[in-house]
Amino acid sequence: MNMTELPAWADWLVSSLIIIGALFALIGSVGLARLPDFMARLHAPTKSTTLGVGGVILGSIVYFSVTTAFSWHELLITIFLFLTAPISAHLLAKAGLHLELKRVENTRDLRAQPNQYSDED
Repeated sequence: MNMTELPAWADWLVSSLIIIGALFALIGSVGLARLPDFMARLHAPTKSTTLGVGGVILGSIVYFSVTTAFSWHELLITIFLFLTAPISAHLLAKAGLHLELKRVENTRDLRAQPNQYSDED
């Protein structure tokens, strides 16, 4: 099998994963540019863009698994991405709360009512 020649099922799967990943990344980027405050802007890239990059990397895993051998590099990158993106988003959110960044009125601050959402009765 030639390096550029893929079976039809692999071609469709790789193309679908890359397109889905690109759409998620686009939605996350638009959300980052359009949302009004820090907390809302933080939500868009950490959720959608992580899924977008994950879709592109999964497409890469399928492509290289079909053409050559299973690629451990992409799998390790995916694991690293899905582990570090939520942690970094959490740290950025905590820093934003600590600095008391300006929020729009619709962004709720639940720190004023901690007992409302606790398990204590």
